[in-house]
Amino acid sequence: MNGAMDAFLRQIDVMRLRLQAWMMAARPRTLTIAVSPVIVGTTLAWRDGARIDLAVFAAALIAAVLIQAGTNLHNDAADADAEATGRIGPLRVTAEGLLSAEQVRRAAYGCFLLAFLIGIWLVAKGGVPILVIGLLSLAAGLAYSGGPWPISHTPLGEVFVIIFFGLFGVAGSYWLQMHALSAAALAGGLVVGLPAAAILLVNNTRDMLQDMAAGRRTLAIVIGRFHAGLLYAALLLIPYVIVLAPWPGFHTMSGRMPWLVPLTLPYALWLVWSFFKASGPRFNLVLFNTAKLQFAIAALLCLALVQ
Repeated sequence: MNGAMDAFLRQIDVMRLRLQAWMMAARPRTLTIAVSPVIVGTTLAWRDGARIDLAVFAAALIAAVLIQAGTNLHNDAADADAEATGRIGPLRVTAEGLLSAEQVRRAAYGCFLLAFLIGIWLVAKGGVPILVIGLLSLAAGLAYSGGPWPISHTPLGEVFVIIFFGLFGVAGSYWLQMHALSAAALAGGLVVGLPAAAILLVNNTRDMLQDMAAGRRTLAIVIGRFHAGLLYAALLLIPYVIVLAPWPGFHTMSGRMPWLVPLTLPYALWLVWSFFKASGPRFNLVLFNTAKLQFAIAALLCLALVQ
């Protein structure tokens, strides 16, 4: 009896460890990057008079998270060999041997497939613009770490994030509810897309030496450590200008409580200071805190919009 119980408990431990490995591969702490544009775009549509379709909102949210998770998984599998030694960022489960690259790659394709299936229904709701955004998003997710010219190996990674996890994410979510586009939706895309790009910039600045050794040309490598810090500051601070600036079509984005988003400004300034002071593994904390800031900006903007 005791032997059977011990075997059962060991099996439970194995299952727990495998679940932890899958969670590490999917990087759940970065999935808010995909959540933020959907909630901002949907809230903007509600502010502009749309009757929110909760099923469409849920489907868009799930599809966005699946694409982000699939991109993370595909990146883990693609980088298995390159990241096996000298890594100072969060571990890659494939490089550590916790999961095989083939397992993780299949899981990534599964995420993309589920996102595609959900996208078919969303296309029926939103038409050609959603079809274009969906197909481009899936292609970009696959091309980020795969193919002959992976986006993650070039200076275009931050631009990719601004477009897909900012402009497309907010504008697409807004379109699904309004079947229209607005200047405020584009501005909202920048408000969440710029700090999302800052997250990637932290990652690439941390990994500059390893990436150079692997022959990569990320934006951090191209512009150098100091200018990466200046760009990081711009990516974090420009959203506050967009929210508060009295430009036609833009200033109305912040609703009746525009001061809510600037409540996070001291935290943003602290992160800029932390970026310039960081080195090695200390960049990991800056990265995760930047993700928290991006989500806080999105959440407070939504709160301002509903007031």
